[in-house]
Amino acid sequence: MDNLLGKVALVTGAAKRIGRALAISLREAEADVAITYRGSEAEAFQTVRDLESLGRRAVAIHCDVRSPESIADAVALVVSQFGKLDLLVNNAGAFETAALEAITVAQWDAMFETNTRGPFLMAQAAHPHLKSARGKIINIGSLGGSHPWPTHGHYCTSKAALHMLTRTMAKAFAPEISVNCVAPGMIVNDEVSAEYAHFASKTPMQRNGTPQDVAAAVMFFATGPHFITGQVLSVDGGLGL
Repeated sequence: MDNLLGKVALVTGAAKRIGRALAISLREAEADVAITYRGSEAEAFQTVRDLESLGRRAVAIHCDVRSPESIADAVALVVSQFGKLDLLVNNAGAFETAALEAITVAQWDAMFETNTRGPFLMAQAAHPHLKSARGKIINIGSLGGSHPWPTHGHYCTSKAALHMLTRTMAKAFAPEISVNCVAPGMIVNDEVSAEYAHFASKTPMQRNGTPQDVAAAVMFFATGPHFITGQVLSVDGGLGL
């Protein structure tokens, strides 16, 4: 169940933080892994070196998920280098704190451009390759997609749209492609950080999540039954209850 030997995975926005953890977990399951980055070039190539040190092929590709042309080029490059594409993980995303009454049209559009339109366009570009491989799509949503945060209105709404897009794609792309979503809650690299301690105290599991918690959920969908599709799995320690 936990082996992806012979599979090719593409993880967007995987130079650092959660995306990096996802890429490493997929590589540890023996997949070949391509990652995309936009501004974090040095971190992306370090992640590739770390992936290659684990013994399989890896590549970092510059891609702006706001650009249809950039997306098409990135997917084509993955298929050119690896010969196929089995798994797409739409991780690239934007986050911003802003009072709802002060959010500008530009801020609103920019949030949807990355968090909702980006995964849509990436899935479209990858669709023929995933269809022929009977592959999978895993979107990275958010607890904010199901729980309203008053100072993150545009972010929450964009992630709620991504959750619905997951379900829509699951029906539209069946039966060849399964599509699911992992929705993290408060995820921090240092769970004892004083800045986030108050979230841990509100969480039934009494801690904040880690990138590895998210990676484990992604691995569940990546290695689990193809029959599971259209699901949004919260990884929040019960914070959303």
